[in-house]
Amino acid sequence: MTAIDPITVEVIGSALQSIVEEMGEALVRASYSTNIKERRDCSTALFDRHGNTLCQAEHIPMHLGSFLGVIGAIYGRFKMNDIKPGDVFMANDAYAGGATHLPDIVLAEPIFVADTLVAWAVNTAHHSDFADRGHEHIYQEGLRIPPVRLYREGVLNQDLQEMFLLNCQVPRERLSDLRAQMSANRLAVQRMQDLCGKYGTDKVLAAGEALQDYAERKMRAGIAAIPDGTYSFSDQFDSNQRGDRIRLSVEITIAGDEMTLAFDGPPQLRAGLNLIYTSLLAASYFAVKSVVDPTILPNAGLARPLTVTAPKGSILNCEHPAAVDGRIAAAQRVCDLVYGALARALPGKVMAAGNGCCTGAIFNGTHEDGSIWVYLETIGGGGGARPSSDGLSGIHVSLTNTSNLPVESLELEYPLTLLRYELVDDSAGAGTWRGGMGVRRVYRAEKACRFTVEGSRVASEPWGLDGGTSARGTVLDFGDGRTDFAGMVDLKPGQIVSITTPGGGGYGDPAGRDPAAVRRDLAEGRISTATAERFYKQ
Repeated sequence: MTAIDPITVEVIGSALQSIVEEMGEALVRASYSTNIKERRDCSTALFDRHGNTLCQAEHIPMHLGSFLGVIGAIYGRFKMNDIKPGDVFMANDAYAGGATHLPDIVLAEPIFVADTLVAWAVNTAHHSDFADRGHEHIYQEGLRIPPVRLYREGVLNQDLQEMFLLNCQVPRERLSDLRAQMSANRLAVQRMQDLCGKYGTDKVLAAGEALQDYAERKMRAGIAAIPDGTYSFSDQFDSNQRGDRIRLSVEITIAGDEMTLAFDGPPQLRAGLNLIYTSLLAASYFAVKSVVDPTILPNAGLARPLTVTAPKGSILNCEHPAAVDGRIAAAQRVCDLVYGALARALPGKVMAAGNGCCTGAIFNGTHEDGSIWVYLETIGGGGGARPSSDGLSGIHVSLTNTSNLPVESLELEYPLTLLRYELVDDSAGAGTWRGGMGVRRVYRAEKACRFTVEGSRVASEPWGLDGGTSARGTVLDFGDGRTDFAGMVDLKPGQIVSITTPGGGGYGDPAGRDPAAVRRDLAEGRISTATAERFYKQ
C-alpha cells in the first residue's frame, strides 16, 4: 500500500465526505416527488472497488442495509472485465439485488480513472409507489429488480426503463426521481476523478484503506472501555399488521475489543415485518456506533470488531420469500434492544427508549384524468430522555432521519387537508429528565381514497431508564369511534383520520426533576396538571 501521512488522510477523507454530501444535495434538489424533494428519503455513499463502504452521507442509517449487499450482488452477476465506464446498475430486491425492501431503488455507477475501476458511486431513494399491496410474501410487494444495467457505457436501456415504468403506479415521479439519482452519481464520478487527478489515484485509494483502519481502531478502543461480560435485554414488538406481541431479545458479549450481538426472535412472519440480514446489520452498526463512539467514521472499518447473529429464517434474519416492506418497524426495535443491553453495561451513558417506530401514513387514489396518486409520509415522535437532558420532541429516532412533509406541500399536491399538526401533551415518559413528546397529525380526505397505516408501539410502550416512566404508545382514530389499527381503509370525502405517535421514555426518578422545569412544562402544555401531581410531587 502506498505510504501516506495522517494529514493527507484527513484531507482526502474530508473530500470524500464532501462528495457524498454534495451527491445528496444534488439528488434532493433535482428530484420530483415530495418524498425526496421535501422529506429527503434518500441516501448517498461511496464504495471502494472491493465493495467496502468508504463513506456514507449523514442521511438515513437504515439505507446502509440497502448499500451493504449491492456491489457484491453486481459482482455476482457481472464479470469485472464486463463492467465499463458509463454503466449504471439498478436494483431493489432484498434477496437477489442487495437491497432491503422494494421501494428503495439503488443506482450504482462504477468510477474509472485511466481505465481502472477505483470506486463506486451509490445512492438509494425511496420511491413512493407500489401502494395498496399485500404483504404475505415478497411477490405481493412490488416489482423485484436484481442488479441490471439501466445504462450501458452511457447509453440508456430504453426497454428496461419502459418495463420498470409500466409496473409503477406513478411513472412520472419514478422517471424524474431516477434521473435525479443519475445526476447524483454522475456528480460523484466527476468529483472522484478530480480528486484522483489532484492527489494521485494510489494515494486516494491508500487514504480510503487508512480511513477504514482508523474506524476499526476507534471502534475497538470504544468496545475495550466497556466491562467484559454478557448483557441481555428483551422487548416487546407489536405492529398493526399483527394482533399479538412478539418477544425479541439480544445478548451482547464484550470480550476485550470485540463485541458479539446474538439476537433471537420467532420464525419469519407472513407479514411485511421481516428483516434480511443486511437490515439487521445496518440497525446493529448504527446502534452500537451511537453508544460506543458517535464520532467513528461511517465506513466498513467500524464493523470489523462486531459479530452479529440471528437464527436463519427468523423475523430478524429472514429468508426468501418473506415479505420485507415494513422492515423498519422491527429494525427500530433492534436499536432499542441494543440500547437496553448496553444500558446495563454502561449505566448513566445510554438514553431511554425513543418512540421506537416509524409510523407510516399512505394515501392513494385517482385524479380526474384517471392517473394514480400516492402520498407517503413517515411521522416522527418523541426521543428518549438522556442522562443529562430531556428527550427531543417531534423527531425521527435511530434509523429514520427523514423530514416531515410541510403542510403547504401536502395540500398543494394531494386532495388532503391537514387539520391539526401538534405535539401531544402527556405523551412523554416522566423522569428527572422528561422524554420527548409524540406528534399528532389529523388528515381530512377531500376525495375518496384508500388509507394504509403502518406502525408499532401500539400495544407496547417506549421504556424509561433508571426510574423514568414509559411513554405513551401509538393511537389511531378514524373520527367515527373506530380506533382499530389494522389493514387498509377506504376513506370517504370529508372523512377524518388522526394519527398520534409515541413519545420517548423518561430518565431517572421523576421526584428528582427541577421544580422550575415542572412549572415550565405545565406552562408550555408539555404535561398536564394530573401528570405533575402524579409523578412530580414537589
